[in-house]
Amino acid sequence: MALKDQLMNDLKEAMKDKDTIRKNTVQMVRSAVLQFEKDNKTELDDNGVIEVIAKELKKRKDVLPEYEKSGRDDLIEGLNKEIETLLGYLPAQLSKEELMEIVKVAIAETGATSMKDMGKIMAAVMPKTKGRADGKEINAIVKEMLS
Repeated sequence: MALKDQLMNDLKEAMKDKDTIRKNTVQMVRSAVLQFEKDNKTELDDNGVIEVIAKELKKRKDVLPEYEKSGRDDLIEGLNKEIETLLGYLPAQLSKEELMEIVKVAIAETGATSMKDMGKIMAAVMPKTKGRADGKEINAIVKEMLS
């Protein structure tokens, strides 16, 4: 089943179950996909939808520390449920060990030796991990391995 169809079915299911957070999260993803398609006058395949979901997930993960600082436990709980819902649509996330192995291979392929080569490494790693790892995590691993 295509990811767009799955989103539609999950929206219907969330509405039947009266699961407001899940319904709103799925609606937000569907609207982001539609907006991307309208802006670029294209039809997204599953990989494109995964990219949109990954961007939305990143937005939520980035705002989470702000909610924690302000002590808004009510918002944190809802945000965690949104994150959990979005993760359900993404491929299995890579472990730190798997990411380290991919970065090692990229360093060997690019011949990187210093932090100046970080852009080359990131350019080699990101397409291999699309939707399966956070760029911040990859960036931290690259810095760790180059220093």
